[in-house]
Amino acid sequence: MLGGFDALIRSVQEKYLKKDIPDFRPGDTVKVYQKVKEGDKERIQVFEGVVIRKRGTGTDATFTVRKVSYGVGIERIYPLYSPVIEKIEVVRFGKVRRARLYYLRERSGKDARIKEDLKRRKKLREQK
Repeated sequence: MLGGFDALIRSVQEKYLKKDIPDFRPGDTVKVYQKVKEGDKERIQVFEGVVIRKRGTGTDATFTVRKVSYGVGIERIYPLYSPVIEKIEVVRFGKVRRARLYYLRERSGKDARIKEDLKRRKKLREQK
C-alpha cells in the first residue's frame, strides 16, 4: 500500500519539476536569476556565488549559494524548482572533495578560492 502512495506523490510532483535546470554541484559558481516583484513591477535580480550545499530530491530539493559582498558573506537558500527562479547559469565548474563547503565561511580572500574542474568544462564543450 505504501509503495502506491509514494508513486502517487511522485506523479503529482513531476508536474512541478522544471526540465531546464543545468547539472551543478557544490563548488560550482552559479548565477541565479530570480524574479523580484516590487509593487506592480517585476524585474530579474541576479545572485552570483559558489554553491556550498545541495540537498533533497524532487520538489523538496534546495541549494545554498554563498557570495561575499563588500566584505560581508551572504548566503541564500533557494528551492531548486521554485517558480521565482527564472534560470540558473553555471559560470565556473569547481573542483572540490566535499559535499558541504561550510569551511568557506571561515575563509576569505585567496584562501576561499576553489580550483576549476577543467575536465568537466572540456566535457561540456565536447557535448556542444
